[in-house]
Amino acid sequence: MSLLALAAIGGTIALPPAEPAELPEPQCQRELVVLGAGQDAGAPQIGNFSDNGPYLYPSSLGLIDRENGQRFLFDATPAITRQLADLEQATRTDRSTPPEPGLRIDGIFLTHAHIGHYLGLAYLGREAAGAKDVPVFAMPRMAQFLRSNGPWSQLVELGNIAITEMAEGQFAVLSDEFGVLPLTVPHRDEYSETVGFLIMTPDKRAIYMPDLDSWDEYAEASGSSLEELVAGADNLFIDATFWDDNELAGRDMSEIPHPRVKATMDRLQTLPDTERAKVHFIHYNHTNPIRDPHSEQSREVEARGFNVARRGDRVCLSEPREE
Repeated sequence: MSLLALAAIGGTIALPPAEPAELPEPQCQRELVVLGAGQDAGAPQIGNFSDNGPYLYPSSLGLIDRENGQRFLFDATPAITRQLADLEQATRTDRSTPPEPGLRIDGIFLTHAHIGHYLGLAYLGREAAGAKDVPVFAMPRMAQFLRSNGPWSQLVELGNIAITEMAEGQFAVLSDEFGVLPLTVPHRDEYSETVGFLIMTPDKRAIYMPDLDSWDEYAEASGSSLEELVAGADNLFIDATFWDDNELAGRDMSEIPHPRVKATMDRLQTLPDTERAKVHFIHYNHTNPIRDPHSEQSREVEARGFNVARRGDRVCLSEPREE
């Protein structure tokens, strides 16, 4: 069945490593690539000069649609330069020649107006890419914020970006077999509303929801629980900003409302193995111990049947078609 038919129903990041992530050869018609899994400011964070832990780029997903020769970005982070390079590497099948210059991005979906999710748009402007009409998909408040505030308004005025407003409950249909549905979530909405995205193909569904205040508030506002989200999707990339309430010494963490990784696992622990395996924790803070893949907490996530999203991970949404 075609998608058209289905639709009827604060800081800076550290300098990046010199080379893009090593990525395996492509296997799917459509797949998601994890381009970053950290909180907005990445890691090490500004001023943390002694931090020698693993690099983190802010959270972003790339989607490669090989059938239509397109690729899309979910969130435009301050690390967009390296993340587009990683997406290019993931897309290419011929590694014998260097890639041609150019963005080759067919659309950017923005979740909200916090620094790790939209500042990368600035690199599309005249000081950098000088891009032409890159489609940017945003909710109404987010779109108005971009149009009304510099330097984002200059991107609009110069035609570097072309904004398409999304609406709650309405698919952005990108082809007969691929579309994106915004899902409004509770979060700090100083400049824009906040959304996650349901990414749907005829084969599989994925959810990208990197930032929200609590699952109970989400259920109250949307009428859909976390458990129902898990049941209705094949892969979920969900908020993992903090491990537990003891993570930030000297801070009242009740003032920083994000679902805690440990609490989310406890909530979902009674689900079958196949359901827990759908969950990928993303958007983790530089203080979150799951940042280190060898930490006790990372091993606990794995032992309990969940996943920690890592840069370079790939998830197939549409299997290759037989000739």
